[in-house]
Amino acid sequence: MSTMNISLPDTLKSFVDEQVNQGSYGTSSEYLRELIRKDKDRLHLRSLLVAGAASAPAGVADTAYFDGLRERVRKATAVGTHR
Repeated sequence: MSTMNISLPDTLKSFVDEQVNQGSYGTSSEYLRELIRKDKDRLHLRSLLVAGAASAPAGVADTAYFDGLRERVRKATAVGTHR
């Protein structure tokens, strides 16, 4: 694992210290790693949403579509429980 030193204003350092002291995280490094992971997830989701918005419509999502989707899930679940 690599090491990175960062500088924070006192108010932000106090905030990080509070998060650690509340017991949610063992160290300030754990807290910052979690924030970075969440930001990566957010950026990935954003790229998927942008790609989806730029793509051509796939079809109508009406009641029949959702009924078919539910049926496919039921069948997949039933197959998975009979192993």
